[in-house]
Amino acid sequence: MNNPAAPFSCTYTPNIAELLTQLNCSLAITTFQAGKLIFLSPDGLNAMRQLPRDFDKPMGLAISQNRMALAIKEEVVVFANAPQLAIDYPAKPNYYDGFFVPRASYYTGAVDIHDMDWDKDGRLWAVNTLFSCLVTIDDAYSFQPRWMPPFIKTLESGDLCHLNGVAMVDERPRYVSMFGQTATTKGWRSGVEKNGLIMDIETNNVVAHSLPMPHSPRWFNGELYCLLSATGQLIWIDIDTGKYDVIIQLKGFVRGMAKRGDYLFIGLSKMRQNVSTFRDLAITKDAIYCGIEIIHLPTGATVGNIRYQQSVEEIYDVQIVPDVLRPGILNHTAAVHRSALHTPGAAFWAQSSGI
Repeated sequence: MNNPAAPFSCTYTPNIAELLTQLNCSLAITTFQAGKLIFLSPDGLNAMRQLPRDFDKPMGLAISQNRMALAIKEEVVVFANAPQLAIDYPAKPNYYDGFFVPRASYYTGAVDIHDMDWDKDGRLWAVNTLFSCLVTIDDAYSFQPRWMPPFIKTLESGDLCHLNGVAMVDERPRYVSMFGQTATTKGWRSGVEKNGLIMDIETNNVVAHSLPMPHSPRWFNGELYCLLSATGQLIWIDIDTGKYDVIIQLKGFVRGMAKRGDYLFIGLSKMRQNVSTFRDLAITKDAIYCGIEIIHLPTGATVGNIRYQQSVEEIYDVQIVPDVLRPGILNHTAAVHRSALHTPGAAFWAQSSGI
């Protein structure tokens, strides 16, 4: 009798560890279904390691320089990379070369935040899907609305158009993805396979329309790319004509995309069989894997993959952890992070005063 796969076990093509080593990076993925943020990194040139950490419904993930922001069910938590703390980390000294520790938590409420990123001025932008708007996150409010689609006239909850993704251009939010031009509660569910669009938030013009569930718009090398989740496609969009070319067809619900060098890392999810919106998609019969697909962008060729055998069935976001090959992290709910003291010039693990 075959024993069941261990929790979070995965397979990977033999070249992945060497590729990540050459690119000098690790991967970070969020899976709200499994309640994990997972770091995937090389273990030498021939093996991979992963570090899953518990979070409550992790979704959007942003990484910029030494910062990482993670959207969870009712908060956005910001971490700072403090590799100096890893040297004397009590549980595993001298093991990690990157060490993310909590630095701030913003209590947004359960507003279903999707994509996030920082702009050039250091403001954290987020897609607030429940309220159908782009927002900034700070310590003044739950969120500050900055842009809404022009067909939505008032700020209200209800996930009116399923606004989900944002592409930054020159470190400013520019293009957004949504499932439909609808202004009623979850009105986008009707015709979800054909009514998606990309909009330019500077002009309020529709850049591309009739898209099947667009997610993860990204601006790479001066070009706009997007994932079509309902068809499993990576596309390039001509922003002047709205036409698009399919770069590659993948077998799964694609969502979450990051680039390092010439390579794209794309999240692949299984389908939710108990939800009619997903169960009835044409790609459902092929969406049997969950993991990461690696694409060589100049040629559109698949060069490798990571596939989960157990525990992980859906991925929301995929991000690069640059210049780190063995990342670690402390959860903001764990008491140990309160002992991690990091200053501009030094790092300490606090000792009990004994008082």
